[in-house]
Amino acid sequence: MAAGYLEILRARHAVRLLVGTLVGRLPNATAAIAIVLFVRAGGGTYSLAGGLAAAYGVANAVGQPLLGRLVDLYGQPRVQLSAALVSASGMAVFAFAGTDPLPLAYAAVAVAGLFTPPLEGGLRALWPAVLRREDQVHTAYAMDAVAQEVMFTVGPLLVTLCASLWSAQAALLVLNVIGVLGALSVVLSPPSREWRSAPREAHWLGALRSPGLLVMLGAFLFVGIALGSITVASVSYADDHGGDTVYGWLMAAVGLGALLGGTVYGARRWSGPAERRLTVLVGLLAVCYLPLTLMPGAVAMTLLMVLAGVFLAPALACVFVLVDRHAPRGTVTEAFSWLVTTFTVGASLGTGLTGPVVEWGGTLWGFVVPGGAGAVSLLVLLVTGRVLAAPVGGAVVAVSSENDPNRAAGTRFSSGDRA
Repeated sequence: MAAGYLEILRARHAVRLLVGTLVGRLPNATAAIAIVLFVRAGGGTYSLAGGLAAAYGVANAVGQPLLGRLVDLYGQPRVQLSAALVSASGMAVFAFAGTDPLPLAYAAVAVAGLFTPPLEGGLRALWPAVLRREDQVHTAYAMDAVAQEVMFTVGPLLVTLCASLWSAQAALLVLNVIGVLGALSVVLSPPSREWRSAPREAHWLGALRSPGLLVMLGAFLFVGIALGSITVASVSYADDHGGDTVYGWLMAAVGLGALLGGTVYGARRWSGPAERRLTVLVGLLAVCYLPLTLMPGAVAMTLLMVLAGVFLAPALACVFVLVDRHAPRGTVTEAFSWLVTTFTVGASLGTGLTGPVVEWGGTLWGFVVPGGAGAVSLLVLLVTGRVLAAPVGGAVVAVSSENDPNRAAGTRFSSGDRA
């Protein structure tokens, strides 16, 4: 599989699109952590920090599918870059105004979340424009899931490093400037400028008219809740075990675990139904959340965080294949954006729920939440397994003619079971 990764990275524009997307997504990936640290640095409560992070996440959840649909309709550069600039401006207002007045703080983080550019869904729509074969696209999905864990590993460390060297305010500003530069790199690339979505059937539900997609959204809502709850519970744990530095290492450990798990998962090609494999992966993910309730010392807790992240990237790589399979014609960016949205809503609900839980019952109960959420996600997949397994036509993805003049927009790639 390493050879397969190298083959993809040698494709023209592939490295630029991958790196640019990861950098462009950095403000969104670290928003919850940065907001929590900023509010706590100003003397705010856990509930206030969780509430503002939740407001960002809910607004982001609303904006992603709407912006994804606009990308499918009008192309990437016009939508992605404008959204990135508005989002960064909203976070800058929050960084300078702080939490007083509180309505302005909520409005600023809501604007930042609402206009977060759908770079993640956009990248997955671009892979068929850059790669020549269906199997390469599936490998790219796996590589995508692995590569983004580098961001989730490095991102928390960057936030805490900026906060330690300068301030939590500086962390918010610097990360958003970097994010705009990443988005600019993507939208100026030839594949992004030339990409056009396949023709779509006019329907107000868009991608949501797919039953299989709805099942995946339901399951990954609770995976998001689990991750969001870990974010807040870890702050409470770190307050008693070393402060912000320990918190940064705990968050980075989750990303490191996902990176390791994704790398191993991508080292082979998998046979058998992807929907059955997804159920197993989500079950293992839920089981690995349970040891967090032991709350040992900082070093051991960091190792448990690595374990908690091991099956995240494999589950994401697997679900990407299934989203591609179940997305209705002409809605590929929107479908992937709905997955991002659901994940974000879940994370926001997790942060908003766990703040009061920690204040009521302590850190232990904060770490009970991810185990329960993981169990519910598994239950959703078990109950609705027949919907995911139902035969469907492959998703239609638009391609550019740059690599192959015979490949016109609207070429159909039928998703197989490789992730």
